[in-house]
Amino acid sequence: MSRILYEHPLNERIRNYLKLEHLFGQVESAQQLELQQGYSVLFTSLFAILDSLERNDIRGDLIKDLEKLEQNLVLWSQRSDVDASALEQNLRKTVALVNQLRSTKLPWWQLKDDKFLSAVKQRFAIQGGSASFDLPQLQFFLHQPATTSTKTIEAWLSTLMQLKEAIALVLVFIRQRSGFECVETESGFYQDSGEGLLLLRIELDANAQFYPTVSGNRFRYSIRFMLPCEQSGRRYSNSATKFYLAKC
Repeated sequence: MSRILYEHPLNERIRNYLKLEHLFGQVESAQQLELQQGYSVLFTSLFAILDSLERNDIRGDLIKDLEKLEQNLVLWSQRSDVDASALEQNLRKTVALVNQLRSTKLPWWQLKDDKFLSAVKQRFAIQGGSASFDLPQLQFFLHQPATTSTKTIEAWLSTLMQLKEAIALVLVFIRQRSGFECVETESGFYQDSGEGLLLLRIELDANAQFYPTVSGNRFRYSIRFMLPCEQSGRRYSNSATKFYLAKC
């Protein structure tokens, strides 16, 4: 039976990683569409990525996490039950990303000085501001030959590739810290210590008529299952509940 995956970060650093992963995913999905169909999602997601990078020290956090990963990979290399080829590949990738992120000025900063993006970004910040009569330069861009516009978009996104790859690598190893275990509760509520944890991953059967809400931090967390409700939007589930939990 298929399952629905829910993830919840237990600190702000992991929250930022997951948010950026989600935004990069939206950009990729928009790229699969014709530009005139997917441009709104593409630009909205791109601007959200740039805003997040400006507000948070993503680079500093990634360097620290990658350095920890590098240390762990070196330790794991001493074990006999490890795939040496895969480990060596990940170690090389980790070292390369750390060196790239340490550079004085990351490539994505040039997007801040792009006059076209700056003008479009200002209008996208206004509700309904991306209409063609407000952004004739965008209308012009959207009607350029596909090869021209695609090449420009790929050039923008290439400046973010190091960050995207670093986030993906860190999250892969965080998610691999724990497998899923079946948990059963009698009242639709579960809580436990969050000490040492970074991320909760919850899976529910796809036909389950409830969903989890999580609150907590690295010290303690709770999971409460909710039911859709036409009157109030949602209500607590008090029924016995089975779910699958990975504590990463």
